Amino acid sequence: MTKTVSTSSHSTQPVLKSSLFKENWRHFLQSKRAVFGLVCGTLLVFAAIFAPWITPQNPYDLMQLDILDSRLAPGSENGMGTFTYWLGTDGQGRDLYSAIVYGLRISLFVGLGSALIASVLGTTLGIVSAYFGGRVDAVLMRTVDLMLSFPSILVAMMILAYLGKGVGNVILTLVILEWAYYARTARGQALAEREKEYVAAAHNLVIPKWRIMLRHILVNCLPALIVIAALQVARAITLEATMSFLGLGVPVTEPSLGLLISNGYQYMLSGQYWISFFPGIALLLTIVSLNLIADRLRDIYNPRAL
Repeated sequence: MTKTVSTSSHSTQPVLKSSLFKENWRHFLQSKRAVFGLVCGTLLVFAAIFAPWITPQNPYDLMQLDILDSRLAPGSENGMGTFTYWLGTDGQGRDLYSAIVYGLRISLFVGLGSALIASVLGTTLGIVSAYFGGRVDAVLMRTVDLMLSFPSILVAMMILAYLGKGVGNVILTLVILEWAYYARTARGQALAEREKEYVAAAHNLVIPKWRIMLRHILVNCLPALIVIAALQVARAITLEATMSFLGLGVPVTEPSLGLLISNGYQYMLSGQYWISFFPGIALLLTIVSLNLIADRLRDIYNPRAL
């Protein structure tokens, strides 16, 4: 009889998780803005993944560039007449459509990569801080307060000025800037979960501390962390674009959206608006779609919002 009850209780857990996911998904689809953000975000991600197959040119391959095709207006043909520059070209002769899609690759890679690393690091430190308390909590939280007290752009400029340009250096810089947000959020959620009865029951069963933190406390902190992650990806992409616009981000040979905007800024007053305008639209769509998704997730995981 005991075995039967145990088996049925375990079998109901996937059902409960499935029903909870379906309920949250239903609430998500009720927002037209969130659906718009999800559709735009999905299309942008697919465009970045399949960039070599949907673009006529590899803008990172200098052998494919022709300086004579530089700053051509949208709709112009290349010098060989083999394809049309539907969005025009920049000052180096890059097809802007191809450059935007490839630049989107770098922007998303930097944003998602830095958010993933920062979330793992910050969440781990936040849960450890809340669980153990005392000096561990004091040292970690004072470090978090110190990190959050400095302007992000100023810190990023200082780090990148020392490390130099490069995608890896940009990701490292963003991780240094972002982990504190995850740590603060994870600590706040873990403090509330630590006082609940299921944690006390786990202690009475002599379950290892690492398992309590990972299998019990962390799982119940995930909703808030998911919202923070969505917001931080958009913030990371914005910071990367800002650094690249200032000339401290990715190298010129692998331009992101921010660097593409910077390359066309000097031509704005001469009427060649498209060099900065179209990359700016792509960057705006990326950030807006991520923010719309994050706002809806925040509403769903807030019980008082529904």
